[in-house]
Amino acid sequence: MNRERLLDLLRAVAVGRIEPATAADSLSWLPIDPVHDGTGTLGNQPIARLDHQRGIRSGVPEVVFCPGKSVTQVVGICTRFAERGTGFLATRADDEVRAALAAAFPSASVNDLARTVHLPAADGGPARLPGTVLVASAGTADIPVAEEAAVCADALGNPVDRLYDVGVAGLHRLLAEGEALRGASIVIVVAGMEGALASVVGGLVRVPTIAVPTSIGYGASFGGIAALLAMLNSCAAGVTVVNIDNGFGAASAATRINLLLGGRD
Repeated sequence: MNRERLLDLLRAVAVGRIEPATAADSLSWLPIDPVHDGTGTLGNQPIARLDHQRGIRSGVPEVVFCPGKSVTQVVGICTRFAERGTGFLATRADDEVRAALAAAFPSASVNDLARTVHLPAADGGPARLPGTVLVASAGTADIPVAEEAAVCADALGNPVDRLYDVGVAGLHRLLAEGEALRGASIVIVVAGMEGALASVVGGLVRVPTIAVPTSIGYGASFGGIAALLAMLNSCAAGVTVVNIDNGFGAASAATRINLLLGGRD
């Protein structure tokens, strides 16, 4: 359930197209939707309490983070979302989880590089937002995190462009893409090593710039900490930074900004 679907339901009641009792049935599961694993291992305790109202409150619906969950748990949670007609977005899905979800939901889109599985909502999903999100990666090795950001941003309703392998080691590659930079409403910059690309992009564009440090780099990169610290200390004013390898977090932040650009509350 998102805000648009809720408004459509209320409008249908208002014009008499749907009976209030039918609408009440549609809304009755909204507060908390418990999912049990069916094994009885936890007794009556659910393994998950799905938050179908999150999209209404924040503009970003609940997403299934797969690590730490069994294949059965992930499929069970995604099945519950699919049964409600909202579809689902699963992130950080390993090979086994992606295969299981693809088998259970043949119409879902599987992105092996991003490690995501996306089943659109029955009604086509959220209305497209107005501003284009440009996802730029410093290197080819950063593309998996960049793809997570791009796939999630698209699933959340954003028009998405990609600009990969334009890092500062060959700055002319970025400067040659001025049209793409100028056409973006929000830029997500994904970079490992020293993370310098975020400062460069932040100094070239006037739109929100969201930096994603990646864990790519040699020993002194400390698994992305060097890039994280560099981005946090950017001399380009206004660069916003999310956690290491957190493409989904960057996509969510971009979506919230885009909701404001579209005048939605």
